[in-house]
Amino acid sequence: MRYKPPFTLTSEILNLVAEISQQVGELNASQLNASSQLRKQNRIKTITGTLAIEGNTLTEEQVTAIVEGKPVLGSMRELAEVKGAIAAYDALPTFTPSAIDDLLTAHGLMLSDIFANAGEFRSKGVGIHKGGVVHHVTPPAHQVSGLMADLIQWLKQTKDHPLIASCVFHYEFEFIHPFADGNGRMGRLWQTLILSKWQPIFINIPVESLVHQHQEAYYLAIRNSTAQTDCSPFIRYMLQMILDAIEDSTSRQFENAGISAGINAGLKLSPLDHAILELIKADRYITNAMLAEQTGKALSTIERRIKKLKEHLFLKRVGAKKTGHWEVLS
Repeated sequence: MRYKPPFTLTSEILNLVAEISQQVGELNASQLNASSQLRKQNRIKTITGTLAIEGNTLTEEQVTAIVEGKPVLGSMRELAEVKGAIAAYDALPTFTPSAIDDLLTAHGLMLSDIFANAGEFRSKGVGIHKGGVVHHVTPPAHQVSGLMADLIQWLKQTKDHPLIASCVFHYEFEFIHPFADGNGRMGRLWQTLILSKWQPIFINIPVESLVHQHQEAYYLAIRNSTAQTDCSPFIRYMLQMILDAIEDSTSRQFENAGISAGINAGLKLSPLDHAILELIKADRYITNAMLAEQTGKALSTIERRIKKLKEHLFLKRVGAKKTGHWEVLS
């Protein structure tokens, strides 16, 4: 293999890979796949999230209406972006991650109604700007085809775990910036494709929605990886988003299936919710960080479940944030 992207596998990264693999194994794929409503909700979250990162202002409700063929008021560009994303994600199972032609076809589907050169690599240099500051100058246009060929060949031959390979590909794709427009959404689309070839359930897990919720950290991870000439910061970030997305999908799976307790409050508690409540009963002064450590979950996952438990009146905070305590309500 003549090309190998630079990255370092830390213990944190390896632990995330192990935890994600375990969570995927426990996720009830048959139930998630069988629920057409849940699949539809997740696809809408995916499309809304990946486009919102790029500045699209259409809401989940508006994207839902477009998916259902209903008229929606909005700019022609934003409406076309949604329709292009729907087409690209619908076609995702037919693509092969290591096929350049499929990558170009997907870009054509994603942007054909808004970009004249959709489906073609860029022919000019591009600089990535934010707030008037240049954060990244992309490789010259004449190098793009060769760089993408090297990256695709690496992806085809690598023995790295698909979780690692998908993150590395995503970062390297953004670094090369092979298209004049749509690179962010295409990088996220292709990572989902790579993951889905490892575990088909990833077609129905809206990782892009979590990335949107932590958008600034997404760009920071890219910048830090570029500065270090090592994409480990981006790998860590994306693995955490993947883990959080699986946790969210698991929780919504319980809510949709009507499993466990919480019927009167309208929330069906997941095993993690039960664990959180039991730990709080044992120590009402326990912190989110302590809950994360004792459950082995990410802090962001704990924070989201705490918010849900409070919204559905299973839990309330008494007193100030730093000096107060938790009270379990049911």
